Amino acid sequence: MSRGPGIGDRVFFSLAPLLSRGVLRCLHRTLRIREVGGEWVEPFRRERRAVIYALWHGRMLMIPAIYEGRVTPWVMTSLSRDGELVDRVVRGFGFRTVRGSTTQGGTRALREQIRLLRRGEDVAVLPDGPKGPRHVAQPGVILLAKLSRAPVIPMSFGAFPRWLLSSWDEFLMPLPFARAVVVFSEPILVPPDAERDTLEAKRKLLEERLTSLMWQADRLAQA
Repeated sequence: MSRGPGIGDRVFFSLAPLLSRGVLRCLHRTLRIREVGGEWVEPFRRERRAVIYALWHGRMLMIPAIYEGRVTPWVMTSLSRDGELVDRVVRGFGFRTVRGSTTQGGTRALREQIRLLRRGEDVAVLPDGPKGPRHVAQPGVILLAKLSRAPVIPMSFGAFPRWLLSSWDEFLMPLPFARAVVVFSEPILVPPDAERDTLEAKRKLLEERLTSLMWQADRLAQA
């Protein structure tokens, strides 16, 4: 007979998300944030048209706190222990979650994301997650855009001063009172009849846009 989570796990998954959200909210209040490229997003928000927000894994930390109460996208979180913690943290900011990843439960999660987008719900994805390679867009994002007919809106986050962790994704953590920037770019549209060559071209375009936005956000934060 399998056992459920032990007392230590239950305490950890009760307290850690609360503490994480508290720290992120406090840090968010100290940041001087500006948004660049919002004109690419506003028409979809006004018309309540579903979009796919795409962001590199290492730039995701502050996004739930920055957009708490403003947007409520669905986010894929992995079925791992780390994914469980992330799931509880982002849900506390009002984001909704779909459980799965490219390595486990991915097909089911993809079907669920398609259903949500067709229903008019926004989805947020991390194209190089959950374990890399860093800054390499996996093909699932473009396939999702094709099957759902929703546009992909690349975005990034930058801050200065900051910490860049020595993790696989070079996770960015802004220091208190940092200058911070959220940057969006022109949507990427994937035709519903797109074949392999077109899908690969769109995947490369997304990869290039996300990397370009990352450098742009860093430059603007340091300006």
